[in-house]
Formats: sequence, structure tokens, C-alpha cells
Amino acid sequence: MTIKELILYGTRKIKENNIENANLQAKLLLSSILNKPKEYLIINQEKEIKNKEEETYKKGIQKIIEGYPIQYITKNQEFMKLNFYVDENVLIPQPDTEILVEEVINICKKKQNVQILDMCTGSGAIAISLAKYIKNSKIYAIDISKKAIQIAKKNAKQNNVYEKIVFLESNMFEKLPKIKFDIIVSNPPYIEKDVIKNLSTQVKYEPFIALNGGIDGLDFYKIISDNAYKYLEKDGNLCLEIGYNQRKSVTEILSKNNKYKQIYSKKDLGNNDRIIIAKY
Repeated sequence: MTIKELILYGTRKIKENNIENANLQAKLLLSSILNKPKEYLIINQEKEIKNKEEETYKKGIQKIIEGYPIQYITKNQEFMKLNFYVDENVLIPQPDTEILVEEVINICKKKQNVQILDMCTGSGAIAISLAKYIKNSKIYAIDISKKAIQIAKKNAKQNNVYEKIVFLESNMFEKLPKIKFDIIVSNPPYIEKDVIKNLSTQVKYEPFIALNGGIDGLDFYKIISDNAYKYLEKDGNLCLEIGYNQRKSVTEILSKNNKYKQIYSKKDLGNNDRIIIAKY
């Protein structure tokens, strides 16, 4: 089959199963298998594809139909215009999280030589993006998962910021040295435990530990609220991603602590409350 025929085949199969962005997914999959940019597919539509690559492509299309995230097939996700390796050991970075990263970058415009802690780093998308776009920054990236830390290190090397990041395998603050940060940023697990089973098939392939925020989805915000101020410089910022319906709850957790001030939230592109910022 030619490139054009394979893309039409993949698009049709994905569409038949009511999966969104069928044409884009079909192209991304073939682009990954051929190890060529999407532009190559456009220029070489009539190029015949080897049988082995065709077979790999059709197997990939079947995986997508079964609900397997394409990012785990291609082992790649773009975030903040950077490329990240992802597999089943880490959450797939989402565009909504870019709102959090952009706000941290914005806050840092007024600061010199910033030290930042990224808690629950996963693939390292937040830490690496901050290291890339904030010149005078030193980042600490923490995760409980050894495999996540390995992937984050791989991504840091891939994006040429490995020297700017200290990676630490730790259950939240447990193994964190007693140092102070200008900013603590986190996209923690925040989905209610009982809701996870009702999520889309694609999300169910992502690591449960990175989704599960406890019975009310707020477990990690309570831990962060109780500890973050001990590691923040005076007037340092706590920057959190939240679930679309958690603004009030997380704001209350921070307010009741009496350690945080100037608490505000911002919405994502879908007009959902997505981040909360507080000052110590």
C-alpha cells in the first residue's frame, strides 16, 4: 500500500469506532513508524510502504481502536513545543498543564536565579519545560516512582537540560533535603478514586498511582498545603494544577492553613478552573 492508502485506511478504521482526530492519529502513527516528519507523508503520498511497516501500522491502528493512547504507541508527546518520551509508567502530558507552566514562567520574570521544586514530576514535562524556558533556574524534580524518574531523566537529556535538574525518588516531601525554593509547582494526582473506573478507555491505560487523588481527590493538596511552606522562601509561590471542579475545595485547604496569601486561580482553554497560585 502507498502512504496515501495507509492513511485513508487508518482514518476510516479509527472513525468507524467513533474516536476523535482520526486523520491526525493515522498520520502521527505512520510518521512514527517511518521515523519521518508529517511533511514527508504529504510530499510522498504515492510512495509504497514495505510489508513489515504496513503490518506494524495496521497493528497500531488496532491498538488505537481498542482505546490504547497513541502517545504510548509512538512513545512521544509534544508539550510546550518540546518532545517527551512517554510510556505506561507516566501520565501523558496534557495541553491544559501548559497553563501552569506558563504562569510559573510569568512569575519568574520578576525573579533572579530561581530555585524550583516540581513535585510528582512524572515524565518531567513541567520541570524540563521550566529548565528550558527559564534561563537562571535550578530545578528539583521529585516522584515516588523509580520508573518515572528514569523517564524524566531520559527526557531531560533529550531536551538538553539534564545539568539544570536534580532528580529525586521520594514519596512527596519525605526525602527532600531541607532547602528553600522560590517556587513549588505540582500537578498531583487529583481524580477521585471511585471516578477513575468511569474514565475514558485511554485514561485507564495511564498509571493508577498518578491518577488517584484519594476518596475526594484532595489527598495530595492536603499534604502539599501542610508542608510546602516549610520549603518556600518568604514570598515564594505555590503553583498547583487542579481538577475542573476543585477550585473552591483547594482554595479552602490553603486558606485554612493560614500560611498562604494572595490565592488566585486561572482557567484553561476550555474555560475550566485549572490552576491555583498562592504566596507564602
